[in-house]
Amino acid sequence: MSNRRTQILDTALALAFDGGPKAVTTVAIARRLGLTQPAIYRHFRSKADLWRAITDRLGGEIAANIDAAVSLEAPAIDRLRALVLGHLALVSRTPALPEIMVTRDIDDEKAAVRAAMQERILAFQTVLVRLCADARSEGALGGNISPNDMATLLMGVMQSLVLRLLLNRDPTKLLDEGERLLTLQISALARESEA
Repeated sequence: MSNRRTQILDTALALAFDGGPKAVTTVAIARRLGLTQPAIYRHFRSKADLWRAITDRLGGEIAANIDAAVSLEAPAIDRLRALVLGHLALVSRTPALPEIMVTRDIDDEKAAVRAAMQERILAFQTVLVRLCADARSEGALGGNISPNDMATLLMGVMQSLVLRLLLNRDPTKLLDEGERLLTLQISALARESEA
């Protein structure tokens, strides 16, 4: 991907975080980059083309995080940590992701992006449940709690952090808070096996 194309995508995602997906216009992108609007269209033929590129980029990053965590040569609990913290790192780098997923003013282009991201998050959740089951089998997580419930509790930690991000607009604290809260949640789930 060309540097200019990457700059345009980065700018579109920054605009989506700053003002929601509706703020992503070719005029706003051109203005922020000091380009003309036709210069944007040299890289993306239409707004739909731009949103497809955003979908491919974000979907690819979510899939890469899942693959990286699953392929680790480590106990399931460490792969689980890598999965969750990797996703929080992605959201920290691209805080527009939750904005896109919860947008209310949706058109066909953004609906396709949201549907694709929801599909990726479903894949994330499926792997999270599997890693919870594996960690439970290995004795790292409580035997009395179902893997689905464990995954729901861990997703709850992530969702609360993302909601806080949407409110406070500060992605810099996401990873530190995520690591701390994930450690607390895993510790509570591990103690459940001792009860």
